[in-house]
Amino acid sequence: MWFSVVWKRWGNDNCVATFMSTVYYLSGHGGRLHLGLGEGITTRGHKIEGRELYGEFKSLAFQDQIDLIASDLAASFWTNESHIIANSFGAYLFLHTQVQLDPFPGRVLLLSPIIGSFSEETSMSGFIPPRANKLKELAAQGNMPTPKDCEIHVGSEDWQSNPDNVSKLGDSLGINVTIVPGAGHDLGKEYVGSILDRWLPISS
Repeated sequence: MWFSVVWKRWGNDNCVATFMSTVYYLSGHGGRLHLGLGEGITTRGHKIEGRELYGEFKSLAFQDQIDLIASDLAASFWTNESHIIANSFGAYLFLHTQVQLDPFPGRVLLLSPIIGSFSEETSMSGFIPPRANKLKELAAQGNMPTPKDCEIHVGSEDWQSNPDNVSKLGDSLGINVTIVPGAGHDLGKEYVGSILDRWLPISS
């Protein structure tokens, strides 16, 4: 299912849409387009379209998910002016979508990206996603298509998105990686808000 979220601002007693741009957003597991990070995008005057890892889309096979994302991008977002924000497993889906496409021409922001399997000894928790080693292998071979304008932010204490592994992948792909001191998988509303204020397009 295709999702689109609209935010309308009130002014002069009239409800007027004041969109600056449309952002393509891929949420993390269980995320919703209109909550959390998505709300942060819309309250800054931007429209959202994208996929949320909830309900029907989450239940699809991995290849079907990335095929739908690829179709979305080709249909409406394959331009130099397009903006993609992907969080956690949504970033993993985007990177695997990028594998089967030419380098994305617009801007890409990846927050706490999952890039492969992970585990945590204390809680004995872990996760092995589909094609867990694919991104690392392609990057090592120099065969990973890389977005033309991309940045990554990851917490120094994030055991799901291991900052050392994320940094190594970023170095291999020529993507700037910012490690956020003291942050875990959730980078925090204040930090993410500062990124959105800088990174999102400004109304002309």
